[in-house]
Amino acid sequence: MVSYFVPRGRYLLKAGNVRKALQQEQQLQTKHSAQQQHGNWSMLRHFRQSSQVAKAKPQKQQQQHEPQRVRPPTQMQVRRNMLSRWTGFLLRWAPMGLCVFGAVEWQLHKYRSVNDANVPATASQFQSMVYCSLPLRIMSRCWGWLASCYMPNVMRPYIYGWYSQMFNVNLSEAQYPDYNHYNSMAEFFTRPLKEGARLIDAKAPLVSPADGKVLHFGIASDSRIEQVKGVNYSIEDFLGPLQTVEQSKEAASYAKALKQQRDGSTELYQCVIYLAPGDYHRFHSPAAWQPTVRRHFSGELLSVNPTVASWLPGLFCLNERVLYMGKWQHGFFSYTAVGATNVGSVEIYMDAELKTNRWNGFNVGAHPPSTYEYDELRLKDATQKFDKGDLIGQFNMGSTIVLLFEAPKNFQFDIEAGQKISVGQSLGHLV
Repeated sequence: MVSYFVPRGRYLLKAGNVRKALQQEQQLQTKHSAQQQHGNWSMLRHFRQSSQVAKAKPQKQQQQHEPQRVRPPTQMQVRRNMLSRWTGFLLRWAPMGLCVFGAVEWQLHKYRSVNDANVPATASQFQSMVYCSLPLRIMSRCWGWLASCYMPNVMRPYIYGWYSQMFNVNLSEAQYPDYNHYNSMAEFFTRPLKEGARLIDAKAPLVSPADGKVLHFGIASDSRIEQVKGVNYSIEDFLGPLQTVEQSKEAASYAKALKQQRDGSTELYQCVIYLAPGDYHRFHSPAAWQPTVRRHFSGELLSVNPTVASWLPGLFCLNERVLYMGKWQHGFFSYTAVGATNVGSVEIYMDAELKTNRWNGFNVGAHPPSTYEYDELRLKDATQKFDKGDLIGQFNMGSTIVLLFEAPKNFQFDIEAGQKISVGQSLGHLV
């Protein structure tokens, strides 16, 4: 008699259900291949569970009777555990401690400046060191790379429109008022103006070189002059050493040694103009003059915002700047383009060798004015002259123009501190 049961493992299955059981096993194998590698067969788990439990019980009983052997940690493991604990502690509490220490130091310096008349209400040495230690050059290089990237046509009206509303950009004065004309943010920043948008005052001996805000102006009769009201900086730290040996041997002060007229009929004047992010970023010649020396100071890229300029003494001496010194009809003349945070580069059209915003490594701490650390180029070509209103260069983002020049004593400024000014507008006249 034929048996209707087929042996399978330790149990019996009906012969008619063998094919169905095999098909179900194959389906489960394809769905749960990962579980099959560990020996977990879903179909026959309930058949084998009793045997596995029976085998596991004596093993658990043996483990309970046998004592657990714990290996003592090695010296290397102990050191790693200690290092991980200290690293976690420092990463968790050190930033909070630095913030608390900075806040306490800020309040103490503020208290001393209020109660002591000899302590200025500007940044202390510690605050200046912390600010100079920020990775502003890396941020500026990243921003310069991002601004030069191609902008899709679909995004241009939204990005450029938002920027125009945020910084009050007057696009009607631009040569190309259509957003789609500018392939990148850098091109939009340095947009040219349409012809006739700026009129040059022909009667004024000195006109504004850029669109911006007048931070400070006045006489620079001493070796220290004001960058804003109440905050001074050194002329020697800003311009560098004197050009000739004869000048350096003179017993007069640095400011007097710069003058070309030695009869006492002239004074040394200065004017500082700040370019906001929404302003026209190209700068022009303020007068008819001839540069003879170019100096490039590779310094910091700190913000030149008026608030920061009134808080950090010697800001213009710390920042990267391109300085041109020469002469005009009244004597000494200097023209300086000061770099700032997010200014990818300062471009001078006549000077193709100039490269600004280069990588100079990780320099942590306050950087004192490096009077003698600069690159100097003698401009021997006599044809390199500028007329009033000529285009000189451009900033990528906003920055500052500093004019330091010699003029007769009857020179009088036509501007006020905090005034908005445009290219070609008169800065002063001879009374």
